[in-house]
Amino acid sequence: MGLFSGLFNNYSEVSVQELQEKYGAFLTPNETIQTGFKLIRDAFVFTEERLILIDHQGVTGSKTRVVSIHLDAIYEVTMETAGTGFDDCEVTIHYITSPYHKSNNISVSSYKFEFGKKFNAKPIYTTLMSIALANNKRLNG
Repeated sequence: MGLFSGLFNNYSEVSVQELQEKYGAFLTPNETIQTGFKLIRDAFVFTEERLILIDHQGVTGSKTRVVSIHLDAIYEVTMETAGTGFDDCEVTIHYITSPYHKSNNISVSSYKFEFGKKFNAKPIYTTLMSIALANNKRLNG
């Protein structure tokens, strides 16, 4: 089932040790991996400060795009649970891309994660939502 969940664009959880071995080079000094998830080639990794998106591109996957989303930039999180049929569970984060979060002209973006029907995305949603709520209080307080 693991291969099929990857083909349907669903992430599955990976051990911290495996993530450290594969993606430890993308960490800053003293940064540690908290948890992470992997598609067939792509992955996303949570550290205590940021979310790292790893996108292997091309047929061979030798070209890699790495994107960091700072956790303090996340201001909204939505979740859509799986329905019947081939529906997946989705968690979408909305985050600020501007370097100054309290400026008048901020830039924002979003990123959607798709998980399989049987994956319990509620812990990820509640963790990200807790971060978003704290960020909203900090930004608007």
